[in-house]
Amino acid sequence: MISTLLDAEIHENAEDFSRSPYWNPDIAATRKSERTWAMKDVMVLWISLCACVPTYMLASALIDQGMNWWQAVLTIFLGNCIVLIPMVLNAHAGTKYGIPFPVYCRPAFGILGANVPALLRALVACGWFGIQCWIGGWAIYKLLAIYVPSLEAFPPDILGINLPQLACFLFFWAINMLVIYKGIESIRFLLNIKAPLLIGLGLLLLGWAYRRADGFGPMLAAPSAFAPGQPKAGQFWVFFFPALTGMIGFWATLSLNIPDFTRYARSQKDQILGQALGLPATMGLFSFIGVAVTSATVVIYGESIWDPVVLISKFTHPVVLAVALVSLCIATLATNIAANVVSPANDLAHLWPKRISFRTGGYITGVIGILMQPWKLVADPSGYIFKWLVAYS
Repeated sequence: MISTLLDAEIHENAEDFSRSPYWNPDIAATRKSERTWAMKDVMVLWISLCACVPTYMLASALIDQGMNWWQAVLTIFLGNCIVLIPMVLNAHAGTKYGIPFPVYCRPAFGILGANVPALLRALVACGWFGIQCWIGGWAIYKLLAIYVPSLEAFPPDILGINLPQLACFLFFWAINMLVIYKGIESIRFLLNIKAPLLIGLGLLLLGWAYRRADGFGPMLAAPSAFAPGQPKAGQFWVFFFPALTGMIGFWATLSLNIPDFTRYARSQKDQILGQALGLPATMGLFSFIGVAVTSATVVIYGESIWDPVVLISKFTHPVVLAVALVSLCIATLATNIAANVVSPANDLAHLWPKRISFRTGGYITGVIGILMQPWKLVADPSGYIFKWLVAYS
């Protein structure tokens, strides 16, 4: 079966559908000449998507709920190995026929019925878009607060955040809108520079934490809260399965719309191996960095700091601080556009192909992302996992 998947034939439809009311250039099947992504391109895509602030937060959030470090990292790795299965299977049609997710849904749901799963998936992407915009805006806010401390004196308004925080969030949101306006090629450029940027930043942060704390601190040595004699003894499996569901849910929606990306892959072998090499390992590595650094902050600052933006804002050297936060902003921007704009933009374009383009769909995604008030979704670790990830997965 595996060899059959790897060697499956690639098809190209030469018919002209441009007069159809259900066609536009953004959702049309790619030609063979446009399918240029090799295995390394698919792998870099996943490294770029996985090396992000939410991944960094995942394991730390599980630890806050009682897991020890290896239980948390293993849960994340296992969840991503599980989600890799539907990811590869759904990607098959994208590579074989060059079609995006909403068109892939047409045989099962019908041309109009395909809008139902497409829009359900788009709604979740809008929520993730808002979360990533909030993280990027939060990094900008913390950077500005170093130089203008009075910003933090503003009281929260009716939305639960203060005016400078809202302004930084909207500024980062506007940058996302600009990238959408520039088009799909700007997304590939961002991903190419983002992968080494954020992984390098994560490894530097890991080295700094190890040096400052003379090791990784008490968190890596701490027993699980579910172990015998601990506060949550005997409750591990009650927590584990919802947590595993949350980890599967992290990329569950992208496992549906993965044809949006694999329609550009050269072959099934390229998309399968690229995804297998890029997804689980990067999620495991980057979540471990989050655990180790958060563990070290207990020694360095006397508290666990699981938000990397808050941690970096504690650095005193202005140049180091600025470079780190700007790098986070660029990395968050790249992940956000690739993971949370490509899909809903295609889904919304499919709803009304002759009136909604990829660009217009991206703008609609941005507006919905604001309305979902993402700062409330990531306000605390338990809410991040159980109210968001588990709820939709």
